[in-house]
Amino acid sequence: MHNQTSDSIVLSEDELFDPPLRVLVAEDDPIFRRLLQNRLQNWGYQVVIVRDGAEAWEMLQQPDAPSLLILDWMMPAIDGLELCRRVRKKQSDTYQYILLLTGKDDKQDLIDGLNAGADDYLTKPFDIGELRARLRAGKRILSLQQELIKAREALRFDATHDALTGVWSRGAALHLLGAEVQRGARANTSTGILMVDLDHFKAVNDTFGHLTGDEVLKEAANRISQAVRSYDFVGRYGGEEFIAILANCTLEDLRVVAERIRSSVADLPIGANGVEVKATVSIGGVVTTNQAHDLEFLAAADSALYEAKRSGRNRVVIGSCESSLVLKQIFAPGVIARA
Repeated sequence: MHNQTSDSIVLSEDELFDPPLRVLVAEDDPIFRRLLQNRLQNWGYQVVIVRDGAEAWEMLQQPDAPSLLILDWMMPAIDGLELCRRVRKKQSDTYQYILLLTGKDDKQDLIDGLNAGADDYLTKPFDIGELRARLRAGKRILSLQQELIKAREALRFDATHDALTGVWSRGAALHLLGAEVQRGARANTSTGILMVDLDHFKAVNDTFGHLTGDEVLKEAANRISQAVRSYDFVGRYGGEEFIAILANCTLEDLRVVAERIRSSVADLPIGANGVEVKATVSIGGVVTTNQAHDLEFLAAADSALYEAKRSGRNRVVIGSCESSLVLKQIFAPGVIARA
């Protein structure tokens, strides 16, 4: 049935130490199924076995479906050729490499298999060493795909996140703000926004230098991100100013989150480059239930931030943005006053 001259090849270093690659084997012949399962497991693959094309297609609908497929051409329910066509038509986010196994050896059969979407073709009975080599070729292609995906995600992250602090960039944050305001208007829910500004940050740079200032900015961004809710967004608005966007947010929610941000920065000095920097933030926040224009919403939050600074810094001013009217409340540490 097969040639065993290459059966005793020792595992290569990459096969020993790479994370196991999942392989789907769709084969209706029990002898071939057992043969393939044993060999693939010995070579370090994680094997998923199915008995026909229908089971294979069901498995391929799962979110964690294997990316390397060994499909027999002749199977009950759905044959290998039709499976190839369905896989290619599906167009998933990640590429699935298909090795088609068959007893057909006519040139036209080879052409039909490749046209259906197979990447490679192996005729039964096959040499074990040839099978292994062809699987390695598929593994190299899938590894390249993973590297390309990582590179793409890295570029996407760089395009939407601030290089220094790792939070959302200004442009991305403003895009998210617009989307949340529109969604809130459709769902008749409130959207909140917080403008957070580090107090006297110029003095930090002048006293300790810009490298220390950068470390303070990074730690401040980290503390702000930890203080908001898990589904909120934090972005760097510019310089030492940050923006937090809170979906489905009431005035009380906004006040609680804002105070949590303020205390998370002020309560513990920030260690940076061997010195401890005592930092505080001023916060302005507004809530809207209307489909307010983004610029109007930002202007209202900026006005609240200015009020927080004018009132002594290290405090929170929150209110609502309704028909361009801002109702303000000032929350100083330990004191609540109304303006």
